[in-house]
Amino acid sequence: MRRLQQWFDLIAGVSAAEQQRLERARAIFSARGPDVAALQLPACWRRRVRVAG
Repeated sequence: MRRLQQWFDLIAGVSAAEQQRLERARAIFSARGPDVAALQLPACWRRRVRVAG
């Protein structure tokens, strides 16, 4: 598959520098971000109970 992509890039005129920029962008932006699943609950339900001493 990679070989086919290289042939297409040669035909379409995509330069090696452009390919390197795309690879770097994929590496940066494909990384998983922070887990936001906990934010599905309202903030008041996520807070711990304060006990006055």
